[in-house]
Amino acid sequence: MAAGATAITGTIDRTSGTAIYVQLREILRAHITGYCKPGSALPSERDLAERFGLARMTVRQAIDALVGEEVIERVVGLGTFVRRPKMDLQVKLTSYSEEMQRRGMVPAAKVLSFEQIAASAFLARELQLEEGTPLVRFRRLLLADGEPMSVDENFIPAHRVPGLLDGEPPTSLYNVLNEQFGLVMEWGEDMIEATAASPSTARLLNVEVGAPLLKIQRHAFVARAMVDYSVSYYRADRYKLWVPLQRPGARRTRNH
Repeated sequence: MAAGATAITGTIDRTSGTAIYVQLREILRAHITGYCKPGSALPSERDLAERFGLARMTVRQAIDALVGEEVIERVVGLGTFVRRPKMDLQVKLTSYSEEMQRRGMVPAAKVLSFEQIAASAFLARELQLEEGTPLVRFRRLLLADGEPMSVDENFIPAHRVPGLLDGEPPTSLYNVLNEQFGLVMEWGEDMIEATAASPSTARLLNVEVGAPLLKIQRHAFVARAMVDYSVSYYRADRYKLWVPLQRPGARRTRNH
């Protein structure tokens, strides 16, 4: 039996009215919560069966239950691992840096492009501009605690940000737009959909080609003028979408 299985404390009470696989599930849950880091491997089903004197089918039931609860995950050919908790993706008009710092994580970014381009027909339509209008294109790989989280691409009308390209790429785009150009994003519209990672995006995010991603297209406004169109690809294994809902006309009772 592997040492990892012997380190798991707890016993199965066969006289209890609680199903044996449920008892094992809770023993494993307590072990994971108390001693395991995200990404760490669990003992094999065979080792767990030997450790607790159970049939492998019973062990598999307990494992399946924890997989269903997204406590652990199976990786084909490698084993079962403690799942990294997903961060709730609260859609707000704040910068990525501000959001990660709020979560107690260290934000970072790798600039992929920072340049002026001419608006294609698609971008002109999204930004409500004439085709060929100069735009600032700012594309980044965003990281938290050194791990890739999303690929973001912003398109801003160049006449709105004169001189932006003369300096270094901003570490917080919305802060620079506010402080240097007086552009405070007041409201926006997001379109959110599921998509699959292309080869280039998969390479940047360190996921498999075709892995599920959350794609968010945003139009951000200052008053009635659109100032920013962006497309972001978030790792679906690290994010879940959190959207507060309220019935029209109902009194708001919770502070989000």
